[in-house]
Amino acid sequence: MNTLARATDPPPAARTLLVTGASRGIGAAVARLAASPRHGGWDVLVNYTRDAAAAEAVAAEVRERGRRALVVQADVGDEAQVMAMFAALDAAVADGRLAPLRGLVNNAGVVDLPARVDEMSGARIERMFRINVFGSMWCAREAVKRMSTKQGLGGGTVGKGGSIVNLSSAASRLGSPGQYVDYAASKGAIDVFTLGLAREVATEGIRVNAVRPGIIETDIHASGGIPDRARQMAPAVPMQRAGSADEVAAAIVWLLSEEASYTTGAVLDVTGGR
Repeated sequence: MNTLARATDPPPAARTLLVTGASRGIGAAVARLAASPRHGGWDVLVNYTRDAAAAEAVAAEVRERGRRALVVQADVGDEAQVMAMFAALDAAVADGRLAPLRGLVNNAGVVDLPARVDEMSGARIERMFRINVFGSMWCAREAVKRMSTKQGLGGGTVGKGGSIVNLSSAASRLGSPGQYVDYAASKGAIDVFTLGLAREVATEGIRVNAVRPGIIETDIHASGGIPDRARQMAPAVPMQRAGSADEVAAAIVWLLSEEASYTTGAVLDVTGGR
């Protein structure tokens, strides 16, 4: 039986997508694209850490597409803040401001200034893993509790399944020597986490996949001290250009959709061939 959506199929029931780090870059592109009618029109919880105005602007774009949006501030590197974010989500679902959670995009992440490993402080390495790895695991843990069809999770409620997409990086297979070995290692952890969690919840209606972007034009390069890195690295990409946040978002939204209904435990490269 063909399970792919057809133009004549009714729209899916209302559902919410939580996107971490959604105030800019890939996260913002995912929120906008997922809310569009063409992609099933997700309600979106827009998570941000610092830039409230940017997050509100993304939420406004979601609403312009006819969907509901909630903006929640939380640093995913702090477990207590993650728990508070999910409590805010639960409250919004309970009073009808959002639909039940059916999707999570673990997009929030950090990089740092280029350095050799023997130059890295303990604080830098800890921050890298708390945000990029621990934060993704904490968010996935709470999402599973709400989406799993297994009886007894999430305080006794039974979910209706869902999809988790983790953001990895091509750095996880390139290593980023002399620049960001800590970042590359954190993304390698995400690859393994994706595979393990996918197999763990495969019978509970939850699919778990990852997208591994390459050189993408986003603000993260400025955070790493090389704002022009995407342009500088373009000649090293077989396609001879950097990618866009929208191109990565398209892959993520596909993995969230029913068109990817038999895809779990996959790590999809969006790298221009690099």
